[in-house]
Amino acid sequence: MAIIFFMSTEVKTENPLGYKNVGKLLSGFAIPSIIAMVISSLYNVVDQIFIGQKVGYLGNAATNVAFPLTTICMAITLCIGIGTAARYSLYLGRKEEDKAAKVVGNSLCMMVLFGVLYAIIAEVFLPNFLVWFGATESIMPYALDYTRVVIIGMPLIVVMNGMSNVARADGSPMYSMTSMIIGAVINTILDPIFLFVFEWGVTGAAWATVIGQIASCIYALLYLKKIKRTEVKREYFRLSLTQMRKTAVMGMSNGLTQLAITAVQIIMNNSLVYYGALSIYGSDIPLAAAGIVMKVNGIVLSVIIGLVQGMQPIIGFNYGARKYDRVKATYALAIKVELIVTLVGVFFFEFFPKQVLSIFGDSEGGLYIEFACLFMRIFLILLPLGGVQMISSNLFSAIGKPLLGTLLSLSRQVFFFIPLVIIMGKLLGLNGIMYAAPGSDVLAFTVVMFFIAKEFKAMNKLQSDISE
Repeated sequence: MAIIFFMSTEVKTENPLGYKNVGKLLSGFAIPSIIAMVISSLYNVVDQIFIGQKVGYLGNAATNVAFPLTTICMAITLCIGIGTAARYSLYLGRKEEDKAAKVVGNSLCMMVLFGVLYAIIAEVFLPNFLVWFGATESIMPYALDYTRVVIIGMPLIVVMNGMSNVARADGSPMYSMTSMIIGAVINTILDPIFLFVFEWGVTGAAWATVIGQIASCIYALLYLKKIKRTEVKREYFRLSLTQMRKTAVMGMSNGLTQLAITAVQIIMNNSLVYYGALSIYGSDIPLAAAGIVMKVNGIVLSVIIGLVQGMQPIIGFNYGARKYDRVKATYALAIKVELIVTLVGVFFFEFFPKQVLSIFGDSEGGLYIEFACLFMRIFLILLPLGGVQMISSNLFSAIGKPLLGTLLSLSRQVFFFIPLVIIMGKLLGLNGIMYAAPGSDVLAFTVVMFFIAKEFKAMNKLQSDISE
């Protein structure tokens, strides 16, 4: 398998990641990444808004049921994309530009291969997947119409996001941001046209998303002709099992975190349907309301992911260059920004939930809004701790310790949240599912802070050895 591209560009020996002010670097890398991730998250949010206004809460419930397919795709994307960016940055920090170039070539082939394979599997087993994801009889027709189209864009998501990570690691965060913006703008323009003018329902929202993804993917691929820090040769665009394994290992933390999120979605969806049927809300309202809350929360989480992506090349490069003080300074600044963002989010979630949720329609009147507000207030109350846990666990992946980063990333979702949902659901029903989130935030935060303190102590010793 080969992809034929040829680039010729000047290789620069100095990299500002090693000497420029950390605050300026983080803002330069993180702001475009944050904007890109927020805009990317709007793909689903915009769909939810227009579907909620046009189709109603069953349409929103259908997109919630279908969403695990997207998170699985994002697991593949992040595993390859962030793994590629991490290896690229580490090699640049060690001044091994040719190895960095080989990573890019192999990874693009990897993106295409796994993106296409996933789309084929998703299409073949789609009805089974939707049942596993919690689709009820009334939701299934909407979910099938929506996902059969969305699946077409899965390979595009993998390539688009993967190449965006390459551009960011190469020192072009604005290019990465633009590739995301293009698709989101197209999606936002086409959504109301396809839904309200053409009357295509949830299928129209899905086509608007895919068309936007096509445009973003094309733009992201064009960066192959603009790579600055190294020269990517034609023969590098080949699959190598050794290179694939190394890239997957480096991005495993992020990929498994997304898979954990998928597992959480599946278990939570089915729990909401089961315990909802035993309550005054029924099975469909909790499923729809929880989906909306998670999509709104996704906007805040996209800011944190943008921070992670922005700090990753800075931390990776400086750790490879043995500049540990700069690693710690970048991490500390990212945590400060995260706390400000999440505290602002929690303020709105706690005091203005109805106003936030009303954007997505009020299809079921009092019961729908009543449960959605309750779910938002309880489920997201300790979001700041969850943000710290995300940034901290990703630090370990950025410095070349993917196994520890993976385990810490999984701790919140797999080791704590899923067991709490099962146990507390049996004890408290729907309320137990909601309280499982802040409980897991506290536990995961405590664990990751222990390892961060230990790692920083080791860095201090390494730094003192260098000074001597």
